[in-house]
Amino acid sequence: MAYRRTTAVQERLDATRTRIVAAAHDLVAQHGYAGCSVALVAEAAEVATGSVYRHFPDKGALFAEVFRTSTQREVDAVAAAAAEPGTVGERLSRAVETFARRALASPRLAYALIAEPVDPGVEAERLTYRAAWTDLFAGLVADGLASGELPAQDPAVSAAAAVGAMAQALVVPLHHGGAEPHVVPELTAFITRSLGASS
Repeated sequence: MAYRRTTAVQERLDATRTRIVAAAHDLVAQHGYAGCSVALVAEAAEVATGSVYRHFPDKGALFAEVFRTSTQREVDAVAAAAAEPGTVGERLSRAVETFARRALASPRLAYALIAEPVDPGVEAERLTYRAAWTDLFAGLVADGLASGELPAQDPAVSAAAAVGAMAQALVVPLHHGGAEPHVVPELTAFITRSLGASS
């Protein structure tokens, strides 16, 4: 008869996996992707190295999961800010400000998510979430077109350009530890102007 895991065993495995991902997240936030290893993650999670490999086949798979969960958290926060009532210009401003302030508040993690060289599997996740960011901003542009608040433009192209500008504008400040708060209002003003939103 085939072995079937009990509920208790599955819950224990799930808890261990969650602890491993949380430990990896914390290490990336402190040291970046390059500064982490499976051995360090195992030590931080208080499990054997073999236990990490039972849940993830390699470092790339583990950190792809870290990237996925971390970036989704950021996308959700920006989406919530953008969904609050207001003009499209106000919603765009909130979205950009939320993106930038959260990145600068955790610069090492944000740099790893946005720009640090990573394994191909992690890079694939980065591209997936770049598309999610683009979709979010394209939705705002489409709302502005529908309401007449923004001039005629292709929402997808404009959103991709805005997301690219946001990431590029933050790379150097993040690399320097996030200590350049003046970037936030400048970046917000640039994005809203470039999309044609009234201030």
